Parts: sequence; C-alpha cells; structure tokens
Amino acid sequence: MKSPVGHEGLHCANCVTPLQGEYCHACGQSVHSVLKPVHHMVEETVETVLHIDSRIVHTLPPLFLKPGFLTLEYFAGRRVRYIAPFRLMFVLCLLCFFTLRVASSSVTVDLASRQQTRLMDRGEDFAQATTPKQVQRLLDDKLKALDAPQAFGDETVTAQAKAARQALLAAANQRLADLHAAPLPLPTAASPANPTPSPVARARVAWLPDFANQWLTVAAQHMQDNLRAYKSRDPAIRAAASERVINGVFGKLPGAMFVLVPVFALLLKLFYVFKRRLYMEHLIVVLHSQAFVFLWLLLLALSDEAHDWLRLHAAWAARPTGWLEMILLLWAPIWLLLAQKRIYRQGWPMTLLKYGCIGCCYACLLSFVVLGAFVLGLAH
Repeated sequence: MKSPVGHEGLHCANCVTPLQGEYCHACGQSVHSVLKPVHHMVEETVETVLHIDSRIVHTLPPLFLKPGFLTLEYFAGRRVRYIAPFRLMFVLCLLCFFTLRVASSSVTVDLASRQQTRLMDRGEDFAQATTPKQVQRLLDDKLKALDAPQAFGDETVTAQAKAARQALLAAANQRLADLHAAPLPLPTAASPANPTPSPVARARVAWLPDFANQWLTVAAQHMQDNLRAYKSRDPAIRAAASERVINGVFGKLPGAMFVLVPVFALLLKLFYVFKRRLYMEHLIVVLHSQAFVFLWLLLLALSDEAHDWLRLHAAWAARPTGWLEMILLLWAPIWLLLAQKRIYRQGWPMTLLKYGCIGCCYACLLSFVVLGAFVLGLAH
C-alpha cells in the first residue's frame, strides 16, 4: 500500500499551478515523472493487467447471465469495476469474428482434405480404363479436381495434395504398365490461375469526386471477375474466388456492425420516446446488447467446434454439448426480452409488442448490413 504523500509547496510542471494532490486540478497532468526505472514500469504494467482481469471477471458473467444488469449498474453510477460498454463490445466483436473466420477456414480445409483423401482412395478407378488415352483423360480430371483445394493456401492441404498427386500418378502408371504402354511423367502442379480479365466497366457518377468513381470502377471490375470465376468450370478458380469473397465479407462485417449501433439506438429512442430517456442511455443499452450477442456467437462457435471434436474422439460426450448448443440458441432471444423488460420497466403486453416490432426492424437492418458486407466482399 502506498503511503500518503504531501504535495504542499509543489507546482505543476505544465501550468505552474499549486498542487493539491497527485494530479493538477487545472490541467490534469500527473505529478509523477514518466522517466522511471524499468522495474517500476514492469510493476505498473502488471498492476494494470491484473486490474483489467478483475474487471473481466466482474463483467462477462453478469453480461451473459443477468440480462440488463450491467446497463442498470451503469445508469446507477457503479461503473469502475466493469469494462466500459464500447470497449466491451469492441473487444468481443473482434474475438467473435476472428473465431468465426478461423472456424470457417477449418471447415474449408477439412472439406478440401476429405476431397483429396477421396481422390487418393479412388486409384482403383484406373482399372476401368481400357486404353492409354482413357488413363490419361482420367488422370487429368483427377489432377484438376485435386488442384482446387490448394487455392486456400493451407500448408497441410498442399502437402496432402502433393502426396495425392504421387499416388494418382503411380496408379495411372501401373494401369499403363498393365496395358503395355509408356509411363507418364508427373505433370507440373497447376496453380489456381485467375480468370481472364474481362473488359473494364467504368463507373461514372456525375456528382461524385474522381477518387470515388475510380473506387467504384475497381469494385465493379472485381465483382465482375469474381462472378465470372464462380461460373468457371475450373474448380481451382471457383475455390480461389470463394476464398476472396469470404475474406472480404469477414473483413467488412465488424465495421458494418459498428455502423448499426447508432441506428439501433435511434430505433429504441423512437419506440420509447415517452420514457424521456436520453439518446446516450439508449446507446448504452445497444452497446451492452451487442456485446452480449457477440459473446453469445463466440460461445456458440466454440461449443460447435467442441461438439464436432467430441463426436469424432469421444462420442459419449457429444450429446451434452448438443444440448448446450440448444440452450445457447434459446437463451439469446430470452436474454434480449428480459433485458428490455428490466431496463425500460413496462408491462409484459407492451414489452412483448415492442420486442416483436423492434426485433423485426432489427432483422431488416441486419439483413441490409449483411447484404452490404457481402457486396463489398464480392468486390474484394
């Protein structure tokens, strides 16, 4: 514990105001110097981290288990022991979308690995070929399908693809030997080339500045290229286009969700206009609600991953995780309803009516946000 220190006779180094404590009451500058030994900096860092950890412990459980509790605590002025609403939503938003992106990548890589495994296990298909040309055609088709998963750039998938190519070539050469034909050399690994660029469709809006029109032109070109790639018969090109769009969507969704926050707060202001609450109060309600939604999505993604893992390695424990996912799915609408009831303190009939109307409006807003993120992702 720090012993009390007197500051009588000291003056602020910034504005020369007589000090009455550790901070100047005129400009707010601290009396302590920033030039400190390293061990003091380490001590302060550890103290800050432990303080943040304690606030996490006091914030996350009530956020998830007590609907509306954090908001009411914030309104009552008890804020020091909890993480600030915007910071809480910001951190959970980043964690949520990062986890969802990793989960989607693992699903993509898993599907790609299964496709390669199937191709490796189907070497016996060459036994049905009766001529060297049929063997060559079958090998080309398999290698083209094998190149598609490599578009995702995963090292494990690339290594498996190399082994699969060797296995397919060995099976094809074995069949050619049975047909008394010359063996085939290993063809060069095909890379997921981009489709042939289409003519640039220049976007021109008279009232927009030049840089905006240039951005629209580039975005339109990217959208046109991605759409053409989806129509390509080459699976490698389609896979590469899908990966670009997915990266673009997950890159734009967090920012789009932040845009939705003030709009949703305005919606609550309209529905509860007779409650005479400030817009900032509705904004805090939205921040805590969005933070809960991101935490809910994060837990749902983690439980889904755990359920898939347990189903493969410990089937007896998979059923409880399935029940946990069902409980999580039901808890989100219940939490939002209880939070609305406790914060705005209206009767159940009016609360249910407004809950349904606000839910429909929010679903429409969210649909526009997701659609906008998809369009921007398509232009990636």
